[in-house]
Amino acid sequence: MPPKTASRRPKKPSAKTFVLDTNVLLHSPVALNVFDDNHVVLPMVVLEELDKFKTQSSELGRNARESIRKLDALRVGGKLSKGVALPSGGTLRVLVTPEIEKAGLEEDTPDNALIRLAYSLVRKGERVIIVSMDINVRVKANALDLETEDFEHEKVNFDELYSGYSETVVPQDMIERLYDGQVLSAVPSKCYPNMFLHLTAAENPDMKAIARVFPDGTLAEINLAIDTVYGIQSRNIEQRMALELLMDPAVSIVTLVGQAGTGKTLLAIAAGLHLVQHEHLYDRILVSRPIVPLGKDIGYLPGDKEEKLSHWMEPIFDNLEYLLRKHQPDLPPAGAKKQPKLLTPQDRINHLLDNDTLELEALTYIRGRSISKQFILIDEAQNLTPHEVKTVVSRAGEGSKVILTGDPCQIDNPYLDASSNGLTYAAERMKELPIHGHVTLHHSERSQLAAAAAKYL
Repeated sequence: MPPKTASRRPKKPSAKTFVLDTNVLLHSPVALNVFDDNHVVLPMVVLEELDKFKTQSSELGRNARESIRKLDALRVGGKLSKGVALPSGGTLRVLVTPEIEKAGLEEDTPDNALIRLAYSLVRKGERVIIVSMDINVRVKANALDLETEDFEHEKVNFDELYSGYSETVVPQDMIERLYDGQVLSAVPSKCYPNMFLHLTAAENPDMKAIARVFPDGTLAEINLAIDTVYGIQSRNIEQRMALELLMDPAVSIVTLVGQAGTGKTLLAIAAGLHLVQHEHLYDRILVSRPIVPLGKDIGYLPGDKEEKLSHWMEPIFDNLEYLLRKHQPDLPPAGAKKQPKLLTPQDRINHLLDNDTLELEALTYIRGRSISKQFILIDEAQNLTPHEVKTVVSRAGEGSKVILTGDPCQIDNPYLDASSNGLTYAAERMKELPIHGHVTLHHSERSQLAAAAAKYL
């Protein structure tokens, strides 16, 4: 009998060694636990950089402190220099960059130290991948033939981002029933709650309708009665969809994504003023935006919190002035004995602030708050990390509504991009929830010049 041949078992792929940059931990302290059964290496220089950030009161400082606490808890399981087990599998090591491995990077910078350490590990036979959110680190490492990756955890594919609506061809009788005000139980395609369908009749392409998919799976034509809010009217289909979500108190969180001039902030403020002053569904409007400067920071600003915030909130005041010019208060009929003094838009804004209808808040002070029955608008949310967005949204108490607006193509935070920011992350991750609604706006309506700038510049 021929000898039995040994059965061939598939080779288990060798574990990878991921060398993490500081910005990965500053972006998300959970990064230590997302590499499964592989090995994680932190250069000593990363700990030194975390130490510089730990005293800051910002989100970066908080993430630095949390990362350091995680490392302190892990060292109980052994020596970090030799390797300790991670909860998700694999090991963590903290290593010093060898002096002999210059690899053409003689200048002693934190980035060069990280790349040199990775280079020395490759020479020892390990399969090394540098994980960094710094483009220049990835470019320099690639020039040395080292594998690099961006930090993909908490990222979405921006090119395939959920838009909140789709165009669908349906039988004509379906649109006719929607015109008659019927609520349909059959949704024509795979849909998410509070998604919109731009329907076209198969037999008559000129017959169209805009319908909304409700959380219970039914389909109904959107209510055209709220086409005008607080003196402004929607100028396109996308704005009309956004108003539908903004005016519905059952939708607790709305994400609006769009380029400059598409009306995201203006529509949100108009809806907030109407729901607070006319419908009395919320006690006040709370507006906040990240303090991230465009270009070089102008430095220290004098005054108390409100005076400092007023400079950062100028875009909000611009929208308020426009709205208050459009929405004039009801005046007594002509010939009445006493006509009230006409207030300027700025006077009316000051009145909103003084009577607590409008509150401006810095995101720095929002942690720990419990905000109930308020219309919460977070503008420029594309400059927030996913964790910061989670922190803000988790502040919303009973009866509050949260609006996140922003343009993922205009990000001033150096460690974020269109795929990794908190706005697009929230829009994609929450799309299946019945309390969430989203619309991506494409058409600039600010002015012909603004539309040209957004398109061509």
